[in-house]
Amino acid sequence: MNLENFYEYCLSKKGATEHFPFDDDTLVFKIGGKVFSLSSLKRWELQEPSVNLKCDPDRAVELRAEFDDIKPGFHMSKVHWNTININKAVSDIIIKELIDHSYDLVFKSLTKKLQTEIYEL
Repeated sequence: MNLENFYEYCLSKKGATEHFPFDDDTLVFKIGGKVFSLSSLKRWELQEPSVNLKCDPDRAVELRAEFDDIKPGFHMSKVHWNTININKAVSDIIIKELIDHSYDLVFKSLTKKLQTEIYEL
């Protein structure tokens, strides 16, 4: 997966927006004002890309046991976030599934009113 594929996939999610709330390096994707994906642009430039994604706590533990390239979230809640090394042992298909999972978890945490507004976009 390259940066353009990652970027386009995250931004293709209904209502997704991109931000740089922390610095010029950390690309953040949000839904309803809440983060579902973070990635360092410098890591992409260094050919060592990774992404932080929200994950169900039980599934997060299972994924970490299955893949060496999935670790507890860097600078995030280790219970609810994973850091996934891209272009390693985790396939692009699984990374996209994990982006979907993160997006869905965050979307479901939004108010019903906000969910409806996003759904109607």
